[in-house]
Amino acid sequence: MIPMTLQEIADAVDGTVRPDVADVVVSGPSYVDTRAAVPDGLFVAVVGERVDGHDYAEGAHAVLGSRETGAPTVVVADPVVALGRLARHVVDRIPDVTVLALTGSQGKTGTKDYLAQLLAASGPTVATAGNHNNELGVPLTVLAADADTRYLVVEMGARGVGHIAYLCEIAPPQVAAVINVGTAHIGEFGSRGAIARAKGEIVEALPADGTAVLNAGDELVAAMASRTDARILTFGRGGDISARAVEVDDLDRPSFELGHAGSWHPVALRHTGSHQVENALAAAAMAVAVGLPVERVATALSAAAASSPKRMELHERADGLLVINDSYNANPASTTSAVEALSVIGRRRGRRTVAVLGEMRELGESARAGHVEVGVAAAALGIDVVVVVGEAAAGIADGLRSADPPWRGEVIVTAGRDEALAWVRENVAAGDVVLVKASNGVALWVIAEQLLAQGQAHDQAERSQGGARTV
Repeated sequence: MIPMTLQEIADAVDGTVRPDVADVVVSGPSYVDTRAAVPDGLFVAVVGERVDGHDYAEGAHAVLGSRETGAPTVVVADPVVALGRLARHVVDRIPDVTVLALTGSQGKTGTKDYLAQLLAASGPTVATAGNHNNELGVPLTVLAADADTRYLVVEMGARGVGHIAYLCEIAPPQVAAVINVGTAHIGEFGSRGAIARAKGEIVEALPADGTAVLNAGDELVAAMASRTDARILTFGRGGDISARAVEVDDLDRPSFELGHAGSWHPVALRHTGSHQVENALAAAAMAVAVGLPVERVATALSAAAASSPKRMELHERADGLLVINDSYNANPASTTSAVEALSVIGRRRGRRTVAVLGEMRELGESARAGHVEVGVAAAALGIDVVVVVGEAAAGIADGLRSADPPWRGEVIVTAGRDEALAWVRENVAAGDVVLVKASNGVALWVIAEQLLAQGQAHDQAERSQGGARTV
């Protein structure tokens, strides 16, 4: 963060310093969770449905809040709004920063992770941590930048029309990308058309000399070209940035040739899932938009490592069991993509496939249909065993049972996570590959972590008994 006194912060957000300690300097990151407290940082005291941040301000170096606390505080009418104003103030003070913003129904975080690594070699880069993409996360990302930041990569999400427009006021982009328009959060929007209207706000925020990066293979995204005067750069099938000769290895890690303006360069991604190709192309297009040569982009994509947890994390237990932890979030499209990766790995390695699938939230009236859709897809992909976690995900089992031709696998319907964990612990074996996937609130990563911990405990027990095992 750019160091600022409390008085400077107060002036930027129309606040008042209480008590009279205006010369206190904030130089550390801002945060909203006291568990993430840092020396010299700014604690933003948010009043939530269950917790009032002001009650936890004691001991903070400085606070942005709506009332006085036991720490030096900039008092404002609304801390969340003030946080956004402070972030915009910081953006405007960074002399050479380029803001690159991206949104989409799925793939935002994967694209953001690729892009941050592509840009980092060309200059100091700050990017969204995790999926902190809302009215709190975006300004916190911006405030992590300093005067030397060259690239600011901002992931933007939306729960309704107008949200992305507001986020773009906080971090005005020079490059803005829409990866896709799917059904994630359709329960809040009502239709894909409404989602497209909201996502397209990101290109409407561009200046005329900016660049809109659009998915040529998604008709709702491609149509957004009419909503901006900025330059258009497309990616995907038929796009300016495209892929050819796509192949996958036995862990479903894609390799392909990356093309732009008639030039083609090899890429071998280190991440599982064919859907990663679209994420990589979106990131490549954004990098090309700021002037990176496509050959350098291809090299950097091949070197890019996973940087966000619980997203297609592939772990191999000492006994050979493969666990794919993709439990951070889920919707019908992303879950189907994960199940496709499971199927490829099982087929290529001759392993039994086990999909542990829980509820996909925020689907509204389409919730049942979305879960049935995943079940039908899992059946078509020939998954051997599907463990359905909880009543809310029961449509997955219905989809499996209604598949035509009939599915020959086994479905285990459990009451909840604990029952699913118990079944998995007792029934998976070293020769299996297990996918764990659900919306974040279902917390199915517990199953993935317990499976891996179980293998470690077994391995330690064997070593202590002098037993031999083959890995």
